[in-house]
Amino acid sequence: MSGLILGAAAGVAIALFITSDKGQEILDDIADAAGKATDKAKEKFAGLSDELAGLVKKGKGIVEDLEQKAKETAS
Repeated sequence: MSGLILGAAAGVAIALFITSDKGQEILDDIADAAGKATDKAKEKFAGLSDELAGLVKKGKGIVEDLEQKAKETAS
Protein backbone atom coordinates (compact mmCIF):
# COMPACT_ATOMS: atom_id res chain seq x y z
CA MET A 1 0.00 0.00 0.00
CA SER A 2 2.82 2.40 0.84
CA GLY A 3 4.41 1.68 -2.57
CA LEU A 4 1.19 2.67 -4.30
CA ILE A 5 0.98 5.93 -2.35
CA LEU A 6 4.65 6.68 -2.99
CA GLY A 7 4.22 5.97 -6.72
CA ALA A 8 1.17 8.21 -6.93
CA ALA A 9 2.99 11.00 -5.12
CA ALA A 10 5.96 10.69 -7.47
CA GLY A 11 3.61 10.78 -10.46
CA VAL A 12 1.94 13.93 -9.21
CA ALA A 13 5.31 15.58 -8.56
CA ILE A 14 6.53 14.73 -12.05
CA ALA A 15 3.29 15.96 -13.63
CA LEU A 16 3.53 19.27 -11.76
CA PHE A 17 7.17 19.67 -12.75
CA ILE A 18 6.55 18.93 -16.43
CA THR A 19 3.61 21.34 -16.65
CA SER A 20 5.55 24.18 -15.02
CA ASP A 21 7.42 26.69 -17.18
CA LYS A 22 10.79 25.63 -15.78
CA GLY A 23 9.98 21.96 -16.35
CA GLN A 24 8.99 22.65 -19.95
CA GLU A 25 12.20 24.64 -20.45
CA ILE A 26 14.28 21.74 -19.16
CA LEU A 27 12.44 19.27 -21.41
CA ASP A 28 13.03 21.55 -24.41
CA ASP A 29 16.75 21.74 -23.54
CA ILE A 30 16.92 17.95 -23.32
CA ALA A 31 15.16 17.59 -26.68
CA ASP A 32 17.57 20.07 -28.29
CA ALA A 33 20.60 18.26 -26.87
CA ALA A 34 19.27 14.91 -28.09
CA GLY A 35 18.69 16.35 -31.56
CA LYS A 36 22.23 17.73 -31.72
CA ALA A 37 23.69 14.42 -30.55
CA THR A 38 21.69 12.59 -33.22
CA ASP A 39 22.92 14.95 -35.92
CA LYS A 40 26.54 14.48 -34.84
CA ALA A 41 26.16 10.70 -34.84
CA LYS A 42 24.66 10.78 -38.34
CA GLU A 43 27.56 12.90 -39.61
CA LYS A 44 30.14 10.52 -38.14
CA PHE A 45 28.41 7.45 -39.56
CA ALA A 46 28.11 9.10 -42.98
CA GLY A 47 31.86 9.76 -42.99
CA LEU A 48 32.56 6.22 -41.87
CA SER A 49 30.34 4.86 -44.63
CA ASP A 50 32.27 6.85 -47.26
CA GLU A 51 35.59 5.60 -45.89
CA LEU A 52 34.39 2.02 -45.89
CA ALA A 53 33.16 2.30 -49.48
CA GLY A 54 36.60 3.63 -50.50
CA LEU A 55 38.36 0.75 -48.77
CA VAL A 56 36.09 -1.81 -50.45
CA LYS A 57 36.79 -0.24 -53.85
CA LYS A 58 40.53 -0.29 -53.18
CA GLY A 59 40.33 -3.93 -52.05
CA LYS A 60 38.47 -4.92 -55.22
CA GLY A 61 41.17 -3.24 -57.29
CA ILE A 62 43.90 -5.19 -55.50
CA VAL A 63 42.03 -8.47 -56.03
CA GLU A 64 41.57 -7.70 -59.73
CA ASP A 65 45.30 -6.93 -60.07
CA LEU A 66 46.19 -10.21 -58.35
CA GLU A 67 43.82 -12.13 -60.63
CA GLN A 68 45.41 -10.51 -63.69
CA LYS A 69 48.93 -11.35 -62.47
CA ALA A 70 47.87 -14.94 -61.75
CA LYS A 71 46.50 -15.28 -65.29
CA GLU A 72 49.68 -13.85 -66.78
CA THR A 73 51.81 -16.22 -64.71
CA ALA A 74 49.70 -19.23 -65.71
CA SER A 75 50.03 -18.42 -69.42
